[in-house]
Amino acid sequence: MQGNAPEPVFRLRGVRKQYGEGDAVVLALRGVDLTVRAGELIVLLGPSGSGKSTLLNILGGLDRPSSGDAFFRDLNLATAADGVVTEYRRHHVGFVFQFYNLIASLTAQENVDLVTEVADDPMPSSEALALVGLSPRADHFPAQLSGGEQQRVAIARAIAKRPTVLLCDEPTGALDVATGVRVLEAIVTANERLGTTTLLITHNADIAQLGDRVVRFADGAIRSVEVNLVRRQAAELHW
Repeated sequence: MQGNAPEPVFRLRGVRKQYGEGDAVVLALRGVDLTVRAGELIVLLGPSGSGKSTLLNILGGLDRPSSGDAFFRDLNLATAADGVVTEYRRHHVGFVFQFYNLIASLTAQENVDLVTEVADDPMPSSEALALVGLSPRADHFPAQLSGGEQQRVAIARAIAKRPTVLLCDEPTGALDVATGVRVLEAIVTANERLGTTTLLITHNADIAQLGDRVVRFADGAIRSVEVNLVRRQAAELHW
């Protein structure tokens, strides 16, 4: 290994999330410990209801843990003021969800432009679309795009603000296998070219090989963490 390993971007310690009380209580997370380093692509694998989306929402500043610490660098997302978490989310986080959430009356490029208008140091929308292979479709409206193309527009929109972290919740869940491959390629490209720390939720074990590490969830807890040695060894050449 050359040099030092990348610094931690996230440090989770004893993170628990509880919904409801008494007999109706649901424990979505049961004491999660996890460190995520800069530039990693981590696949979160597990069945529905295992806690993956809850964890991603906490990392993205959309939800708070019931107990435990969730650090982004030196910022504890568990205890920081609401305004501070909002600023964190605005400046550092890009989201990609299962559904594309594009504005139907805007072209692909105009949908991406919405983010570049509020970001501090945005990537030109044309560059973001080129990164996901959609330059020829920039002037098309969502209704003129396939599902996979719409999802790639959503990825371009997310990465156009040059986020520190990209959080992807089942981004291929509504797509067929072949189309999903194109979407995953776009996410991997963003991770490799921009160095964006990426967490990708899926229930598809075939996607696991894309990650530097695979974190397997069950019943609100991490059951195993597997290292993809091929990707890790390639990354270490640059550390």
